[in-house]
Amino acid sequence: MLLMDILRLVLESAASLLAFCLLLRALMQWVRIHPSNPLSPFIFSMTDWLVKPLRKGVPGYGGIDWASVLGAFLVSFVLHLVLILFAAMATGGGPAFTKLVALTLPVSLFWVLRNMAYLLMGIVLIQVILSWVNPFSPMAAILNELSRPFLEPLRKRLPQVGNVDLSPMVFLLLLQIVMMVLQRLMPGF
Repeated sequence: MLLMDILRLVLESAASLLAFCLLLRALMQWVRIHPSNPLSPFIFSMTDWLVKPLRKGVPGYGGIDWASVLGAFLVSFVLHLVLILFAAMATGGGPAFTKLVALTLPVSLFWVLRNMAYLLMGIVLIQVILSWVNPFSPMAAILNELSRPFLEPLRKRLPQVGNVDLSPMVFLLLLQIVMMVLQRLMPGF
């Protein structure tokens, strides 16, 4: 079982990195981050192999790069399909293929939603830390742009307390609530 746990860790880590890159690519295009920023070459090199073929059949709509979102879902779907197949091989049996796909679809959707919440948490946390440590770094401007659509509505409604912006803290609290709801909707997730 140790070997299966190690394999699961490696697969989940690789899939999470790829899903984060795909979701970040979609977010960067949604907020219209210029492609010449320091983060884009890494994101594009990690995701072009999947997004470019998907883009031929899945156009962007409403300012959202749906090919990148679909790519994140496909990565999640394949990951969970493989994990269920490995678990079935380890136990000597498993569900039928249609049942396998039916089980994998909602888990994949929740996994993408959870990864999006984690991505937003990471963006906001790093942005807050950079605003204290080095507010003029090139990454600070990118992170400010990425977090602006989520924090700006809160900034309009929340008062500043002693020149401290409380919107990141409230946003992180709201994301934690979303994560709790996802956890309740998908037990064992």
